[in-house]
Amino acid sequence: MKNLIALSVCLLASLSLLAQQSQVAVDPNATLTVKERYVLMKTKSQSFKDYKVIKESVLDGVWKIAQDSLYAKQVSIAQAKDSIKRLNASIHKANTIVKEKEESLAELTHAGTHVTLLGMDVLKSVFISIAFSIIAGLVFFAVILIGRLKMIHINLKDKTGSLDSTQREFEEYKRKAMEKQTKLSRELQDERNKLQNQRSS
Repeated sequence: MKNLIALSVCLLASLSLLAQQSQVAVDPNATLTVKERYVLMKTKSQSFKDYKVIKESVLDGVWKIAQDSLYAKQVSIAQAKDSIKRLNASIHKANTIVKEKEESLAELTHAGTHVTLLGMDVLKSVFISIAFSIIAGLVFFAVILIGRLKMIHINLKDKTGSLDSTQREFEEYKRKAMEKQTKLSRELQDERNKLQNQRSS
């Protein structure tokens, strides 16, 4: 009989120990994962042939904790999705700002390297080459024009000097011709007077 009492006391003690360990699986304050709770519930429950005998309160407790854990995960996933949406919106906005800045930078770069010439978009280096070519051509034309004007001025000066010299020679010739004519007129008059005097005497 003593053996029977000792056996029943051992059986009761093991059952209460198993119940306490099963209660750990149901305790919401315990820091166990759902899988650990499931394993604890399974290992600490009684077996009958191939079956496990689990108290309904333990099963309900583990189910409630699993549902709470699942709900918490769903809330966490929803919050993560909202956070991802906000991050995507902010990334999209940042991409738009970056794209606008790149476009404005490209426009500034283009404006810094190009010039509009007669409605055409031309590189500044090409524009500078064209401008220098035009300026060099104008300077060359001006030098030729100034040279031609100097030559014309020199020729004009020479011709004016030559004309003045010719005019002086002509005036001198005219003066001498007048003097000669005057002298010849006098001589002719003298001869006429002599002739008239001879006739009258």
